[in-house]
Amino acid sequence: MTQPRGGGPDLTEQLAEAAPDENDPALRSAVRRSVRRLVPFVALLYFINYLDRTNIGFAGPNGMNDDLHLTGSMFGFASGIFFLGYLLLEVPSNMALHKFGARRWIARILVTWGIVAAAITFVPNAGTLYLLRFLLGIAEAGFFPGIVLYLTFWFPQRQRARMTALFMVAVPLSSAIGTPISSLLIAHADGWLGLDGWRIMFLLEGVPAILLGVVTWFFLTDRPENAKWMPAEERDALQRALDAEQLGRSRAYRVTILQSLTRPRVWALAFVYFAMVYGLYALGFFLPTIIAGFADQYGTDYSIVQRGLINAVPYVAGAIAMIPWALHGDRTRERVWHVAGPTIVGGIAIPITLYLGSPFAAMVAVTICAVGIMCALPTFWALPTNFLSGAAAASGIALINSVGNSAGFFAPYFTGWLKDGTGTEKTGLWLVGIVMVVGGLLAVLLGAAPPPRDENAAKTVQS
Repeated sequence: MTQPRGGGPDLTEQLAEAAPDENDPALRSAVRRSVRRLVPFVALLYFINYLDRTNIGFAGPNGMNDDLHLTGSMFGFASGIFFLGYLLLEVPSNMALHKFGARRWIARILVTWGIVAAAITFVPNAGTLYLLRFLLGIAEAGFFPGIVLYLTFWFPQRQRARMTALFMVAVPLSSAIGTPISSLLIAHADGWLGLDGWRIMFLLEGVPAILLGVVTWFFLTDRPENAKWMPAEERDALQRALDAEQLGRSRAYRVTILQSLTRPRVWALAFVYFAMVYGLYALGFFLPTIIAGFADQYGTDYSIVQRGLINAVPYVAGAIAMIPWALHGDRTRERVWHVAGPTIVGGIAIPITLYLGSPFAAMVAVTICAVGIMCALPTFWALPTNFLSGAAAASGIALINSVGNSAGFFAPYFTGWLKDGTGTEKTGLWLVGIVMVVGGLLAVLLGAAPPPRDENAAKTVQS
C-alpha cells in the first residue's frame, strides 16, 4: 500500500477528501474483482493448511496411536507440539511478510510445510513424530496471520469480516471435506507402497502444499498498486480508499510496533482468540476419538468411513452459518456481540456432549459448539484491524494469532492428560467450555472499553 508522505493535518484532510465514497462504482467493481481473484485462492491455501495441521486427529484413533504406541497424553502432546514451533516464529514471520511481500513469503511457507507434512509418512516412533510436528509448526508459522494481514491490503474495513469469513470457511470445509477424504484414504489406501493407510494419508495430503507454493509465486499479487489484472481506474480507487483508511487508523490511534506488542488491549484480544481456538482444536483433535468412543458408550458400530462422515456434520453446519453471520456483522457494523455471543453459546454446549443419552443428541451439542466457534472466528479479526495498521498491524495480528494459537498446544494436551487421569473425556470438555465462556465475557468487557484514540487526529479524519 502506498504510504502517504509527510505528517500534517493538511495531508490527512487531502487524503480523506481524495478517498472515493464507499458507493463509488470503480471502488465497488475493484472489490468484486479482488474477491473473485484472491479470496477463493487463499481459502484453498487455508483448506490445505488446516488439513495438514489437524489430520493427525483422524490418524490417531485409526491406526497411528496403536502403531506408535501412543497414550492419550502422548497423542495430545504430538498434536499440540506443532504450536510450540508455530509460536516461536509467528511474529518474525509476519514481519518478514510485511517486508518482503506476501507472494514470496507465502509461497516459501507452503513449500516448506508441504515437505515436512509429507515426511510424517515415514515416522518410526513417537519421538520422530514429536520432532516433525514441531518442525511443521515452524514451517507454517506466519501463514494465517499473513493472510489476515494480506486481506487488509486489499479490502476496506467495512468489508473485512465478510472477506475473512469467506477465507476462513476453509476451516469447517477442511474438516467437513477433508475428514471423509482422510477416512477413505485410511480405509482404502492401506497397503499402497507397502505403507499403512494413515501413512498414505499424510503423504497424499502433504504434496498439494508444495504444488500450491509454486502456483502462489506466480498467482498472488502483493498489493492493488501492482495488480495488472485490474483496470487502472479501479486500482486507483481501491488504493486511495485503503490509503485514507490506513492513515485514519494510524493517526487516530497512533499504535507503534512496540505498542502493538505490549498494549493490554492487544493481549486481552489474544486471550479472547485463545478461548475460541481452544474450543476449535479440542474439537479438531479429539472429536474423532469421541466418535470412536460411541461404540463403548452407546453400543454403536460405525466403520472408519462412517465415523469420518459423522465428524464432518458439525463443520458443514459451521460453514453454512459463518458467512451470513459475518455479513450481518458487516451490515450492522456491530462486532463485539457477534464474537461474544457465539463463543459463550458454544462454550455452554460442549461440556454436556458426553452426558446425553444418544449419539444423535451428543452430535447436536457438538454441532452447536462448532457453529459458535465458526461464527465468532471471522468477525473477531475485524476487532484488532480496526485500530492497528501498517507494520503495527503485522506485529499485532501475529502476536494475537501466536498467543491465541498456543491453545492449539494446551487444548489437545490437557484434554488428553485429563482423559488419561480420569478415564473419561468429560473433564477435558468442561475445561473447554469454561475457557470459551470466559473468553466471550472478556470480549464483552473489551467492547465496553473501546481503544483509546488520539482525539486531535480523530477530528481530522474518519477511520
